[in-house]
Amino acid sequence: MTRRMPALAVGATYVGTVVGAGFASGQEVWQFFGAHGRAGLAALALSTLLFCLYGLAVLELGLRVRARSHLEVVRAVGGPWVARPVDSIITFFLFGALSVMAAGAGAVFHEQFGLAPFWGAAFLVVAAVVTVLVGFRGVVTAVSAVVPLMLVGVVGISAAAVARAWGAPLALPSRAVVPAVPSWPLSALVYVSYNLVMAVAVLGPLGALAGDRRTLGNGALLGAAGLGVGGLAVYLAMTVNLPWAAFCEVPMVYVAGSLAPEFRLIYAAILLAEVYTTAVANLYGFAARVTCPHGRYFRLLVLASGGAALAASRLGFSRLVRVVYPLVGYAGLVFLVALTWTFLRRHRRHN
Repeated sequence: MTRRMPALAVGATYVGTVVGAGFASGQEVWQFFGAHGRAGLAALALSTLLFCLYGLAVLELGLRVRARSHLEVVRAVGGPWVARPVDSIITFFLFGALSVMAAGAGAVFHEQFGLAPFWGAAFLVVAAVVTVLVGFRGVVTAVSAVVPLMLVGVVGISAAAVARAWGAPLALPSRAVVPAVPSWPLSALVYVSYNLVMAVAVLGPLGALAGDRRTLGNGALLGAAGLGVGGLAVYLAMTVNLPWAAFCEVPMVYVAGSLAPEFRLIYAAILLAEVYTTAVANLYGFAARVTCPHGRYFRLLVLASGGAALAASRLGFSRLVRVVYPLVGYAGLVFLVALTWTFLRRHRRHN
């Protein structure tokens, strides 16, 4: 008999699936929430609620269809007309996120070491390509080790920054700052959309593994709460460091450095580790989806994908976050609408 996962493990896996290098850098939270000023707090609260509701819907659907991958879930939601576009969105985002990670490494190298962004991006791409070509074993272990460390770093640095500025008036972004999505309710929805589209690949099978609806409900609640607290920590840390943090490609490294030079280097190292593990997972996932990992063209595709991602990284980290993530989020709304319809129809039948 398979041992069922406790709710805490479900929630922690949910957080680890959504939280990535874009989150840890501060760019995601800034583009989708911080740039909206005080309305960003309302957007954060709304995204936390949506993460709970839609996360639970995907987990329950995974339990019902005994999902082994994201395909069973998306097919159960809307059949081929939903499965095909959502699968295409996921595949596109895997490559797009790889480009974002390369640009993020370039930004860290430039801001921390004074090197041209190209060298940081090239270093990351080469490391990711070599890892995927030599062997993918150990990557999952690396991810599971880095994510908790990253969360501790994010919350710890944020708490210290807020404590230092305690009692000071809450700063607001300049009106010249343009958020990635124009209105705060839509910003919350798009943010949840692109994160959930990518999380389906894990949440679906996780629902089947957890075993019962009560565990899934508690796990979704804990996971959404963790995401909300983490997002709020980054939001507050950046807000108390305006306007300077808003002009950095990697805002949270700037926040860490404002506390002590040692914190800047420590946080930069944690962020680079997260960027690396995310890039490896994205590169492998993209190449494995396009061609067989054991086929003759896999190595060639990995090399070509790395080169293309390196070229795309030249657009810059903040620009890629502003373009790629909202684009995937808007496209992912198709899945959210279909998921909402499926969830409501199923519960109507039970009432």
